[in-house]
Amino acid sequence: MSEPLSALMAISSALGRFNKKMDRVLSVHGISFTDFQVLEQLAQSPNQVMSRIELAEATNLTASGITRLLLPMEKVHLVEKEKNNRDARVSLVKLTTTGNEVYQNALVTSQNFSDNTMQYLTAKQVEQLRVLVGKLS
Repeated sequence: MSEPLSALMAISSALGRFNKKMDRVLSVHGISFTDFQVLEQLAQSPNQVMSRIELAEATNLTASGITRLLLPMEKVHLVEKEKNNRDARVSLVKLTTTGNEVYQNALVTSQNFSDNTMQYLTAKQVEQLRVLVGKLS
């Protein structure tokens, strides 16, 4: 196996383990890591609203994948549909007050988990990791 392939497989394996751990940590808030990523995107967007297509692209999901993900989130009132006054064909998603509360609590949990996970790396190493991973995507 080539070194580049071996490295990518190691990254993929580590990412899978990280995602599982993050899912377990966030389960106390009733959400998955993917749900958290959606809430993060909405929380950071203007007026906490995004189109489904923008949200799918921002979270690296397909349009149908984001639709399947959002349905249970709508049922528990984390997000809601909002009409687009300019274009009725565009489906908008808005972060609810409940969704924002869950996001804020999950953000603290995620930050604590991330700090503990990265505690063995220096600040410079964390930055180098971020840059290197960014170059791969």
